[in-house]
Amino acid sequence: MTSILYIGGTGTISAACVRRSIALGHDVTVLNRGGARRPIPAEVELVQADIRDADGVRAALGDRRFDVVAQFLAFTPEHIATDLRLFEGRTGQYIFISSASAYQKPPRRVPVTESTPLRNPFWQYSRDKIACEDVLVAAYRERGLPVTIVRPSHTYDERLLPTLGGWTDIARMRAGRPVVIHGDGTSLWTITHSDDFAVAFTGLLGNPAAIGEAFTITGTHAPTWNQIYGWLAEAAGVADPDFVHVASETIAAFAPDLGPGLLGDKAHSMVFDSSKVTELVPEFRTTITFDEGARRILAYYDAHPEAQSDDEGRDAVFDRIAAHARSAAGAA
Repeated sequence: MTSILYIGGTGTISAACVRRSIALGHDVTVLNRGGARRPIPAEVELVQADIRDADGVRAALGDRRFDVVAQFLAFTPEHIATDLRLFEGRTGQYIFISSASAYQKPPRRVPVTESTPLRNPFWQYSRDKIACEDVLVAAYRERGLPVTIVRPSHTYDERLLPTLGGWTDIARMRAGRPVVIHGDGTSLWTITHSDDFAVAFTGLLGNPAAIGEAFTITGTHAPTWNQIYGWLAEAAGVADPDFVHVASETIAAFAPDLGPGLLGDKAHSMVFDSSKVTELVPEFRTTITFDEGARRILAYYDAHPEAQSDDEGRDAVFDRIAAHARSAAGAA
């Protein structure tokens, strides 16, 4: 039985991995600070501590060792440095969740593979993930740290809407108001359900062939953004949605908070070669495509009205963006 410490364990991706680990018979411990975003299975041992408080983590875990430490909550090199002080020498495998957004943007060629350079001049989040990887790779080379790096792309579950506005976009669709889609909506976007991701991820746990390696974990499902929004509209019961296509740069100018993730990731067609992880985990494949995913998302939100958070600020920005785009189109 493999003993696994999940740091996080209740997020979009990590909750699915915890469930899969339990199903596989692993001995699972989850460390988080409480206020779980998703339910923690009864079979899991919960250790309540804040990973940003190293002394608190030491007190909570004592001298325990784990076969695997899976880190879902490290975003800066400082976070990694703390982890190395806490866990180096106490685990047979340290798995770091990086991001496929770290790959070269714009991509010079697709499909993207693990050998694609890591460079993202648009998004600090991605540059920080790259810096984390640099620390871990150096530790592997210099001291033999048993590290595995995992790079997910857009991974979702029934609670995570993949659009620019989240629930605000669904509310706008249902009200017959314009919904902004970046670009012309034809770029390809790989989108992976967390349950599928978990199959590949748990297949790497305790796997000696994964040590010192990096793996992209995405499915093979890469619809266009027009399809993604269209499936959501269909699931929301909207027969004729009012979609407005706007250049990504224009959206970023109106909504600077959207700019880094848009220009540094979603604006580009992103298709990945997942053959490296499939070689180690041959059962990994796409089983949930987004037409089904959209139905699950809308079923969840319609059953949980308290989750239907409409962002008034974002709503107003989308009105301005749509009006600007239609005015510009009319003047052309």
